Amino acid sequence: MNETPDDSDVDVRDSTPHDRHFGEEGARLTYGSYLRVSQLLEQQQLESDPPAHDELLFITVHQVYELWFKQLLHELTAVRDAMFAGNLWWARHLLTRVATIEAVLISQIGVLETMTPQDFLVFREKLSPASGFQSVQFREMEFLSGAKDPGFLDRFRSLSDEERARLERRLEEPSLWDAFVEVIRRAGLPAEDDEALTRSLLAIAGDRPAYDEMWQLAERLLDHDENAALWRSRHVMMVERQIGTKSGTGGSTGAPYLRGRLGLHYFPLLWELRSHL
Repeated sequence: MNETPDDSDVDVRDSTPHDRHFGEEGARLTYGSYLRVSQLLEQQQLESDPPAHDELLFITVHQVYELWFKQLLHELTAVRDAMFAGNLWWARHLLTRVATIEAVLISQIGVLETMTPQDFLVFREKLSPASGFQSVQFREMEFLSGAKDPGFLDRFRSLSDEERARLERRLEEPSLWDAFVEVIRRAGLPAEDDEALTRSLLAIAGDRPAYDEMWQLAERLLDHDENAALWRSRHVMMVERQIGTKSGTGGSTGAPYLRGRLGLHYFPLLWELRSHL
């Protein structure tokens, strides 16, 4: 048999490093074990019997929303803390990520709209009294963004002690707007009340070379506010398309309640600034 001069010197047993971490040879962590895939896929428990075809879609979409809400809370909390620490570039970077995630949330409503009203009615009554109104993470995001309403704690009748503590903490801790006001104050601009803040925002808008970093940060905050408004608008249209003016499963008035929240702004002074420019 013909051999190359080096064949006899190769030991195939040593061709893979013993401390290899990647690939099947590592056998230390798998895709499924890292992501807890088996546990994740056990969380879609249908209430309908016999199983309604579209209930799996309904559960999956809402569970995905809650996962994104968790990520948004992680990012928005970091944004607030970065502003208080003076790391404005990092806050802007994370707000860009927030806006990208929020675009996914808005487009995801279209997936729910592939479910017809007839399909939804097959299992809707099984959901009562559960309702999206009861999403604790969504309320945390609103509180963190500055729309703090203690009344939600009284209207949430099924809160666990841990959930109530989370919401109470969000009510008490500084919001994104509080952090941005601190950014303005540290720049040596007045921020003692809304009138002073409006003057400062006008100064920032009128001197971009001097204040562009703060202007860009304000614009990214406005992206977050606008995306939240777009989501609420898209959401109420989806609800009206599915159930019309029926009451929500959680006892709210349904679409009329949602329409009543369409005018909510996290940062009203940033919107009012446009009228003063």
